[in-house]
Amino acid sequence: MRRTLPTLLLMAAIAITGLLSLVPVRSTVALAATPQPSPTKASTSKKKDVCASTKSKWAHLQCEQYNSSAPGDEYFGRTKISYLGIDNTYRDGAISAGAYTNDPHLISKLDFATEALRRWAAKYPNDPQLPRSYFLGVQVMRKVYTEPEQETAWEFIQVLVHKYPNTYFGKTMKASLSKDGFTEHWFNLAQICPTALPLGVGVNPEVTPDVTPMPSPSPGHPPVVLVTEPCVQPSTAPTSSSPQ
Repeated sequence: MRRTLPTLLLMAAIAITGLLSLVPVRSTVALAATPQPSPTKASTSKKKDVCASTKSKWAHLQCEQYNSSAPGDEYFGRTKISYLGIDNTYRDGAISAGAYTNDPHLISKLDFATEALRRWAAKYPNDPQLPRSYFLGVQVMRKVYTEPEQETAWEFIQVLVHKYPNTYFGKTMKASLSKDGFTEHWFNLAQICPTALPLGVGVNPEVTPDVTPMPSPSPGHPPVVLVTEPCVQPSTAPTSSSPQ
């Protein structure tokens, strides 16, 4: 049978198609390389010691203290006090307190400074300036004859002798405890005087408080002296009556 040209072309196209079907075709998806996550530097390298380049132990210690210190312009607590402001509040308070006090205005200032100190210590626990602030806090708190401030003084003493025993302030506090000890002083509420006083005298003369310490309220706490304030004479001034 004689084949025409269109028939021959059709047979050639069929043959070429059959040959192409035998050639394996690679998927573009298979050719695409799946990216593998490369390890980051943070996961493969340890935290660098910023003070490793120091040339002596003293320089290394100074470098560590510097990097553990709070910036001078950082503020703590509700009233935003710097660590220098905390120290100044305690120093001024020790002067204002005199021998002893229970002035509520002074106590309010001290409470704000103590709150700021605790926030500072929580954020920068290795700050080398902390022992000084605890020491200054003891000097003023021991003069404030209220239970919370006396207990704060004892708390700060424990921090100094246990956490900072090798610092100047820790050694000074341990020496003071071994020589004089520590006794908390609390003021009792003033009572009404039982008998009338001479005209013009409103308060009985102050008497020396009982200096015999009470037993320790609980193990691990210092002894306590309850200081009785002078009694108060009730006012005898006549009350103004409203006009009839």
